[in-house]
Amino acid sequence: MIQRQDTTLDLFPEAEKPAEIIPAGKLAAKVAALYVAPSDHFQTRPVEALQLGFDGISGDFHAGATRRSGGREPWYPRGTEMRNERQLSIVAADELAIVAGRMELAEIKPEWIGANLLIEGVPHLSMLPSGTLLFFKGGVTIKVDAQNGPCRLAGRSVAENADMADHETGALAFPKAAKRLRGLVAWVEKPGSITVGEEISVRVPEQWIYRP
Repeated sequence: MIQRQDTTLDLFPEAEKPAEIIPAGKLAAKVAALYVAPSDHFQTRPVEALQLGFDGISGDFHAGATRRSGGREPWYPRGTEMRNERQLSIVAADELAIVAGRMELAEIKPEWIGANLLIEGVPHLSMLPSGTLLFFKGGVTIKVDAQNGPCRLAGRSVAENADMADHETGALAFPKAAKRLRGLVAWVEKPGSITVGEEISVRVPEQWIYRP
């Protein structure tokens, strides 16, 4: 259960409060599995440890301080160099099981969709807000950027690895089935090494809905 720390200041009279403010809190979690991708393909393979630098995982498909914009950033011309806030992909087994059920599959493995961390102990992992900090017992800190929006590329990988009869149908089905269940993207705030089984302190920031 999440532990809330109510540090909210009463800055506004009740009638003038611009948003509902939810206090910060903490969760305990654990690294269930780790994965790395070759530099030329987004699918990952299991490893026992990850060495993280400020560029992410050395040699990984998504490593780098910057990246090129794509369909997720329609406000830039495709290929524009921008900060890489997608260094790491984080998923949860319970959410992948829901997606697999919706697609009538026996399973969806994290490596099929390019995951780097499989985390257990966090309910509704994909709903953790931007700015959430993951403090690993060994000293690494990762900061959550946002939900990882499911795409057809990952869907095609699922279809191929699950031996679906129609790969295109699988590619189209995955984005719908995995909406808000595909995990998170994050970046390295404090580098170091992460190992399988390592404990994590999850710090959920104060949240609010902005209504100007």
